[in-house]
Amino acid sequence: MSARRPLSLRQRFTLLAALLGLLLGGLAAVTVLAVAEDNEYVLATEILRGQAEDYGLRLANHLPAQLPRTQRLRGYRGDDPALPRGYAAFPPGVQEDPQDPATHVGVFDTAAGRLIFVIDLGDIEAMERRLHLLVAAMLLSCTVLAGWLGWWLAGIALKPVRALAEGVEALPVQPQPTRLAAAVSDDDLGRLARAIDGYQTRLVDADAHEQAFLADASHELRTPLAVIQGVAEVLLDDDGASPAQRARHARLARGVGEMHRLLEAMLAAARRRPLQVETLEAAPLLREAADIALAGKPGIAVQVDAVGDLSTAPREAVLLIAGLARKLAQPRTEGTLRLARVQDRIILAMSPEDAGGDATLATRADTGTGSALLDRLAARLGWRVAFDAPAQTLIRLR
Repeated sequence: MSARRPLSLRQRFTLLAALLGLLLGGLAAVTVLAVAEDNEYVLATEILRGQAEDYGLRLANHLPAQLPRTQRLRGYRGDDPALPRGYAAFPPGVQEDPQDPATHVGVFDTAAGRLIFVIDLGDIEAMERRLHLLVAAMLLSCTVLAGWLGWWLAGIALKPVRALAEGVEALPVQPQPTRLAAAVSDDDLGRLARAIDGYQTRLVDADAHEQAFLADASHELRTPLAVIQGVAEVLLDDDGASPAQRARHARLARGVGEMHRLLEAMLAAARRRPLQVETLEAAPLLREAADIALAGKPGIAVQVDAVGDLSTAPREAVLLIAGLARKLAQPRTEGTLRLARVQDRIILAMSPEDAGGDATLATRADTGTGSALLDRLAARLGWRVAFDAPAQTLIRLR
């Protein structure tokens, strides 16, 4: 089961804004509903108290007074047989009817005795229900609006971060000094930019040390190799050597040549300098690579089938093609190595196909050469290498 991906910074800011909008909207909704409920109680209390005081004063002074009996307002004496039985037990004060929240009952002790007034505020209750729906809609709208504002404001706030990310993405593969911190504010974002600038500076220093090491290694390794190669050539020219000695001298010369080619491939793959791209005929380049690959294998013939020109870095291309051809021909002592240029591909193939070839190549149909040096050379040239068959290698040009 894959790990849950965390929310992005913008999503978290939006969620926080939505929750804040929900909280503030909820507080406002509770306040509005509480005020509406209090207003209903205050309105009912003032109406009922006013009625009780007015009718109580009239009745106490023996003035003609008929307690109201309308659909909205009804009045009763404490001993009135028409008084609902449940209201008779109510204590003095104003309270809602437990059976009907729209009905408010006021019980008052006046100079004329106990008076009970009942008022129906059903229309106000209906208005409160509509107010509840309106408040719920407003709460939802406030939450959505707060989330949208949070998303919009987060996008504005994150523009410098996106600009910094684009600046980092635009950096070349080769390390170079940067001044990203100069374009951002002096806060946490500036701290991040300064960290990237510092890291780039360290990469530049490390790359300079690496290039210096490669230059020193190239000089230090080429000198003894040249001496060994010269000695091997002298031994090969010795007419007095026996056949067994000549075979050993030939193996020594091939080993020195292999070391020289590996050194050249290593240095070519590690160089940071831009490639020196040239346009040259494909056939001579493939022939040169084949001659290097088949040094010491006189039993293997070469067939080059290529027309047209090829735009590439010739030194690196020859080293890569020679290395791949050498891997194909390594287990062979005879046969034919075919090198062909077909549109944007270079095909290397050995014939006849031999089951005794490299088992690793025979089972692979993926990309990669199996050699770190050759892989780096291919990446530097922008070429892609694939093994399509046990005795065939395909190079896709850029």
